[in-house]
Amino acid sequence: MPVTAAIIGANLLVFVGMVLSGVSPTDPQIPDLVKWGANTGLQTLASQPWRMWTSNYVHIGIVHIALNMWCLWSLGVLAERIFDRWTYFLTYTFCGIAGSLASLGLHPNRFGAGASGAIFGLAGALISALYLGHLPVHPRALKSTLKSLLLFAAYNLFFGAVVPGIDNSAHIGGLICGLILGAVLARHLTSPQEERNSWRNGVFLVSGVVLLAIFLLIRRSVVHA
Repeated sequence: MPVTAAIIGANLLVFVGMVLSGVSPTDPQIPDLVKWGANTGLQTLASQPWRMWTSNYVHIGIVHIALNMWCLWSLGVLAERIFDRWTYFLTYTFCGIAGSLASLGLHPNRFGAGASGAIFGLAGALISALYLGHLPVHPRALKSTLKSLLLFAAYNLFFGAVVPGIDNSAHIGGLICGLILGAVLARHLTSPQEERNSWRNGVFLVSGVVLLAIFLLIRRSVVHA
């Protein structure tokens, strides 16, 4: 699973780098996390939008990264079979940014970090792709897989709602983005490669423009209010 392994490897490298630089592996402090690229709310909106992406690779302790990487590995087994490498990576990345945007829009003063928004987005994309993509999967296996993905999303959203300190807005933002991307990509998942690549490039170009527009609207309403 090259894409999954690469994403997990990048997350682990950041975490190891943090620990080697003196950051606590179990109880990192906010200034340390900000230094490594965490989402800082108003600062992200005002002058450092890149934090919407880098925050997806920063984790708040070893338990946080272990849980997220386990979820990513579990979903990655399926994602590597359904999506080509670029579609998988771009879906993961765009959903992570969408999760950060949702958090910024609803909680502009909140600090945030972690890959969970991107992971929820990947789950959403898989749900849409399996449901709408007319993939060569046995109906019984398809139903079972969809049930597992829906339970995964529902359980973790509930967990995020009842446990203090978890930013469920990022989860929901990533999930919605993934559901939309998966639905739009589904129609060409089994198309010839050239047609599939062309459709993918167009989808993510439009998605980038939409995310940029949402970012500018949030910044205007929060920073310049």
